[in-house]
Amino acid sequence: MGYYDEQNQRYNENQRKKGRGVGFGLSAFIGSTVGALLVILSVPTLAQNGLLPYNVTPKTQEDIVIEQPKTPDGLEQTVNLSVNSDVIEAVDRVSDAVVGVVNLRESNFWSQTNNEGTGSGVIYKKENGKAFVVTNHHVIENANEIEVSLSDGSRVPAKLLGSDILTDLAVLQIDGENIDTVAEFGNSDTLRVGEPAIAIGNPLGLQFSGSVTQGIISALERSIPVDLNRDGQVDWHAEVIQTDAAINPGNSGGALINIQGQVIGINSMKIAQSAVEGIGFSIPTAIAVPIIEDLELYGEVRRPQIGVGIRSLSEIPSYHWQETLKLPEEVKTGIFITSIAPMSPADQAGLKEYDVIVAIDDQELSDSHDLRKYLYTHKKIGDEVKVTFYREGKKQTVTLALSEQNSF
Repeated sequence: MGYYDEQNQRYNENQRKKGRGVGFGLSAFIGSTVGALLVILSVPTLAQNGLLPYNVTPKTQEDIVIEQPKTPDGLEQTVNLSVNSDVIEAVDRVSDAVVGVVNLRESNFWSQTNNEGTGSGVIYKKENGKAFVVTNHHVIENANEIEVSLSDGSRVPAKLLGSDILTDLAVLQIDGENIDTVAEFGNSDTLRVGEPAIAIGNPLGLQFSGSVTQGIISALERSIPVDLNRDGQVDWHAEVIQTDAAINPGNSGGALINIQGQVIGINSMKIAQSAVEGIGFSIPTAIAVPIIEDLELYGEVRRPQIGVGIRSLSEIPSYHWQETLKLPEEVKTGIFITSIAPMSPADQAGLKEYDVIVAIDDQELSDSHDLRKYLYTHKKIGDEVKVTFYREGKKQTVTLALSEQNSF
């Protein structure tokens, strides 16, 4: 029993000691909490009375303020914030050189002239008191008169120096007296997919003149089929830059510029379908500049030609291939001659109507576009070419020298 009584006594003593420890700990916790609250509440008062070496500002939504820096005499200074960007600088550099182009045609009502259409243009040169504007061929097509609307809203008459339906480019001349800004051409050959692109023009007419849209270069060297005479057949493939910068009706002929403010393309077309958004096209400067130079100097583009009228073999029913043209069955592509220009290289070389050209300089031809592309991109006036053709079922070759002729 003694053993159990001793253990019970020791247990009771331990419990009393634990009780005293818990009470002391609770009292200490309450005391420290109260002390902390007193410090927190007294600090602002002490700070306001200068008893602390620092200021305390409560961080409530109402008390958060931005203080103006002060001068040594205590007066507030004015802070000037300048917002600047590469895009703004690029647009400022060229925007005044982007103009409106107004196509005036004669109407049937009292022979008055009415605005039939508007587009855009780019002033690219000023020389001898004249300024030169590049735009699209389709902007000035069939115009009786042409006017250019300058960035300040004034209009001046324009003279058409020349246009080219194939590349959809035209050059105008205006009085340069009030022209101060001239655009600079950049090198489109150095463009990379994904770099910024900025379109400037007059979408939907002159009421939205000088509109700026921004995007990127979406693709390079896009080949877009073009039906020049609207007969449903592809006559040419335009080599263009694709961009997602918004290009709307009226933007045609305007500038596509890079981040340095240089013109890298002349805006020309877009895919206008309800299911398509952000696919516009611009004629790259690498193609446009030589065309512009020819139009300015000669009024037309000087291209090598052989002097024939042609149609693609695919444009006629296949039974004519053997029955009329006497072609071997293995010949399924090529172009046949529909006419020969008198005294042309083709005429002098002995080519005849209904001859079927299948190759030039051993380069196979599938259609008329292939022939044009080869001549216009690989040859110049005066060059000799070897023409491979079929006549009455027999394969023949002839060599001729290219000349500059309007008929093709």
